Amino acid sequence: MNIAIVLVTHNRLEYTKKSVSRLLEDPGEEFDLYLWDNASTDGTREYLQNLKDPRIVETICSKNNQGQTGAMNYAWSKTKAELIGKLDNDCLVTPGWTRIIAEAHKDIENLGAVACWHYPLEEFNESAVRKGGKIQTFGNHQIFRHPWVCGSGFIMKRSSFQRHGRWNKGCNVATTYYFLKMALAGEINGWYYPLVLQEHMDDPKSKHSLIKTNKGIQKMHQSTFSLRTEKIHNIESRMARREFVLNNLFYDPWEAKYYTGLRIKFGRGVKKIIRIVSKLKKHHK
Repeated sequence: MNIAIVLVTHNRLEYTKKSVSRLLEDPGEEFDLYLWDNASTDGTREYLQNLKDPRIVETICSKNNQGQTGAMNYAWSKTKAELIGKLDNDCLVTPGWTRIIAEAHKDIENLGAVACWHYPLEEFNESAVRKGGKIQTFGNHQIFRHPWVCGSGFIMKRSSFQRHGRWNKGCNVATTYYFLKMALAGEINGWYYPLVLQEHMDDPKSKHSLIKTNKGIQKMHQSTFSLRTEKIHNIESRMARREFVLNNLFYDPWEAKYYTGLRIKFGRGVKKIIRIVSKLKKHHK
């Protein structure tokens, strides 16, 4: 099955160079690549325009920041590929990842969005996931199932995009709600298992991370989607959000029906964790 991937950038040239280099590392990995830049001002645009690889179909330099949804809507509306995917410029994929996920899509008719795992492997709580029945078998493949996946390093069928329509513009968690819509329609979302890894460079635990401190978070705030949309201004809030997401993935149900009123649940959950972390910090001073 042929694949079209859109790689989305907005400043952070240091990340972009690493991400693109890793993506193109395996010459045997076949895909059509769309490079989309969201009005970068740090040399990212010039770097992308000078890239040479036969898999690059088009380089789009947007005059304004249209976010990830603008990039996906553009590229996925143009391509005729059977599979479509998206990668952010802060992720380092495992070479060969597209072949693994494409094979699963070929074999599983109602497979939805399948992603590479974006946290350190040693943090994966396999016992909790298995206890919740979230690692499920479909023919020769296993999927760690959840209603939504991370917004980077994922592949889905173009037919799903045609069925569910364009992504909402300007929504803080547009990818989460779109994936949930897919899951409610009966599509199987999740991470391929055994896990196919991608390193999230914006994770404070990544050796490449530029946001390990409060100073780093302030410096990168406007260039980093998650910091900006989640209104994260310090490392405590960033780590609280990280803990909240991992707990959701490991312990909460995989059935989409349990996530009614998702925006309210997520907002309250994050605020509660931040309050707890703040109290603990004051207690130990």
